[in-house]
Amino acid sequence: MNLSLKFLTLFCLAAICQGCVFTKVLSVPMRMGGAVISIIPVVGNQAHDSIDAIADSVDDIPF
Repeated sequence: MNLSLKFLTLFCLAAICQGCVFTKVLSVPMRMGGAVISIIPVVGNQAHDSIDAIADSVDDIPF
């Protein structure tokens, strides 16, 4: 690849990974894991609430 194509690829990657997109990439898998854990009868809902609270705090990170 030539230099301009590498630069364009890097620029597009940087534009995509800005703030909101970056935090969603981190918090969505956490929320999915919390949803799966919530199936466990006794402690599932408590674990889901804890993971959801942490995912909310990740979403609030000012990027």
